[in-house]
Amino acid sequence: MPTSSPTLADWTHEYLAERARENVSPHTLRNYGTDLEQFVEYLSRGGNEPAVTAIDLLLLREWLGELHDRGLAAVSIRRKVACIRSWFQFLLRRGQVELNPAKLLRTPKVPQRLPKVPSEEQTNRLIDGVASQKLPRPHPERDWLIFELLYGAGLRISELVGLNLADIDQRDGWLRVRGKGKKERIVPFSGGAATALAAYLEVRPPVVLADQAPLLVNHRGGRLTDRGARGIIALYARMLEGDSSIHPHTLRHAFATHLLSAGADLRSIQELLGHSLLSTTQKYTQVSLEGLIEVYDKAHPKA
Repeated sequence: MPTSSPTLADWTHEYLAERARENVSPHTLRNYGTDLEQFVEYLSRGGNEPAVTAIDLLLLREWLGELHDRGLAAVSIRRKVACIRSWFQFLLRRGQVELNPAKLLRTPKVPQRLPKVPSEEQTNRLIDGVASQKLPRPHPERDWLIFELLYGAGLRISELVGLNLADIDQRDGWLRVRGKGKKERIVPFSGGAATALAAYLEVRPPVVLADQAPLLVNHRGGRLTDRGARGIIALYARMLEGDSSIHPHTLRHAFATHLLSAGADLRSIQELLGHSLLSTTQKYTQVSLEGLIEVYDKAHPKA
């Protein structure tokens, strides 16, 4: 009995399973899953699903035009196009198509926006408020450590929640961090983070998972999730500073910008942040320059 040909949904599931085996982050997998589901829905409107070989550049341009008509932000469109390009590369490797038509799609340029960075005074006031337990919380030592590591080591939120106990060298003040693309780097952490770490380890519930024991745990004793950590930061920022715009990456931006303002060189900051390209780090020079111009405008008599 002949078997039916795989559907677009089948190829989507195969693709996502392959990306999962490559240890792509759960956040990226969720986004790509949603993007592909919506793409398949668009192609299947009217009840006639095309074969993968029938999806050509013209059809992709029509899909891209609809994304623009819906008013999607440029960054969202770029992500969706990147997803479809990657999906076609997967189909190309599987021998299902002869070329990748999505490579010819033109994507919108994303306007350069400088990250909002809190001042040193605001950052320290927020972290000091967390440390002093102004906000009644069930795990204040853990919450304090979260803020100290994000600002004191410049970690991404995924890197923070991915830390294991075995990744910490308390004696020398180093962390082994697993960043994007499974790249590892060693970063120092601040004296404030060392104090918060010692306080947390005294009250941290025991978790028996050998070398994979997570540093940060939730109320059930499991690893604290990305979403859980984001919620903690948002709560403190809103309650202590009245600022709902502060998020985990805000503290990473503050880490880099404040280092640069204090005289650290760009190459060193690049290594600490785990950026592959120096151009990614260079945006902090623009943030720092804006701050200098603001000070100049306020203080110089001829400004």
